[in-house]
Amino acid sequence: MHLNAVLLSVVLFGNLMLQYVSAQNAGFVKSPMSETKLTGDTFELYCDVVGNPTPEIQWWYSEVNRADSFKQLWDGARKRRVSINTAYGTNGVSVLGITQLKLEDAGTYECRASNDPKRNEFRQNPAMTWIRAQATISVLQKPRINSSDQVILPTPPETHGMPPPALPPVILLCNLTTAHNTHRSSFWMKNGEEIDNTRRETTNTEHKLNKPRAEDAGEYMCVYTFDMAPNANATIEVKAAPLIVGHKRSENKNEGENAMLYCKSVGYPYPVWVWRKKVAESWVDIDNSTGRFFITSRDSYSELNVINLDITTDPGLYMCNATNTIGHKSSTSILRVRSHLAPLWPFLGVLAEILILVVIIVVYEKRKKPDEVQDDDEPAGPMKNSTNNHKDKKVRQRNTN
Repeated sequence: MHLNAVLLSVVLFGNLMLQYVSAQNAGFVKSPMSETKLTGDTFELYCDVVGNPTPEIQWWYSEVNRADSFKQLWDGARKRRVSINTAYGTNGVSVLGITQLKLEDAGTYECRASNDPKRNEFRQNPAMTWIRAQATISVLQKPRINSSDQVILPTPPETHGMPPPALPPVILLCNLTTAHNTHRSSFWMKNGEEIDNTRRETTNTEHKLNKPRAEDAGEYMCVYTFDMAPNANATIEVKAAPLIVGHKRSENKNEGENAMLYCKSVGYPYPVWVWRKKVAESWVDIDNSTGRFFITSRDSYSELNVINLDITTDPGLYMCNATNTIGHKSSTSILRVRSHLAPLWPFLGVLAEILILVVIIVVYEKRKKPDEVQDDDEPAGPMKNSTNNHKDKKVRQRNTN
C-alpha cells in the first residue's frame, strides 16, 4: 500500500512538471512599427506572437495625447475602413489595416496578446495578463498636386509590314501647389519603377514622350519628396490598345508529350487574355473540360499549356486574344503533333532505299545472265569455221578439173 502511494505521487508530480515545462508564456516575434502617412493613404500593422497555448490577439487604439483611454478595434469599424485578419497556428499572426486615412486616424495602436486562461475575467488586471506592443501613426495633410488628365494613344492603322506613322509627342505635367513641409525634389515613375534622368528640384515637372507607341503606355507617376514628410504623388494613365509583340508561331511535338504556346503584348490597361482553337470554320474558346489545357495569364503575358498531346484532336490552329478598354489584338500559332513512329521515319526511309536497291540489282542480274551464256559457248566458233573450210575445199576441186 505504501509503495502504491509513492508511485501515485511520482506520477502526479511528473504530470505537473510536464505541464510546467510544456507551457510557455506569450511573447512577441514581430511587433508593429510606427509610421508617418498622408491623408488618403493606407497603412498596415503586423503582430506575430508565440506561446503555448497559442495566445489570443487583440487590437486597441488611443487618440493622440490620450494614451490612458484605449478602445478596442473591431473588423469593419470606421465605416468599414478598418480590417483585422488574424490566424492561429503554432504562432498567432494578426494584421491591422486602415484605408483612406484621415487626420483623426492618427494615434497610438496597440497589439495585445495573452494565453492566460483567466485573461478575459473582469477581476483580472489586464496589465498582468496581457503583453502589449505599441506603434504611433502620424497622419499629415496630403500636398495638393495638379496633374495632366489621362492620355489615350490612337491605334495605328494596319501597315502590312511597313513601319506605322509616328504619333505627335505627348507631354505629362505635374505642379505642386500646396505643401506643409519643405519640398526637396521630384522624379517620374512608370509602372512602379523610377525613370532615369527625371530628378529635378522644381515644383513644376514634366515628362515628354517624343514618339509615343503602345509600349509607352502605362501608369505614370510624378513623385515629390520632402524633408520631414512622406513622399507625395499624382498618377497619370497613358492608355493604348494591346499590341502583341511576341508569340510562338509554331510548336512541333510527339503525341503524349506536352506543348506550350505563349503570347506577349504591350499597351495599357493590361489586357484580358482568351485562347481559342479553330474547329472546322469557327473559333472555339478553350476550356479545361478534358483536364489537359491550362492557361496562365499575368499582366501582358499569357501561356497555354497542353499536356499528354492527342494526335487526333490537338493539332491545328490556336489563337490568343488580348482585349482591354481601348481595343483588342489577336495572333495565331500552329500546333503539330507527330505519331509515336515519327522518330523511326528516317530509319524506315533508309531501309526502304536499301530494299529498292537490292531489287534493282537482282532484276538486272537476271536479265544479264542469258546473253553472257551465249557469248561464252566455245563449240559454236569451231563449227562455223569447219563449214567454211569445206566450201573452200570444193572450190579447189573444181579448179583442178
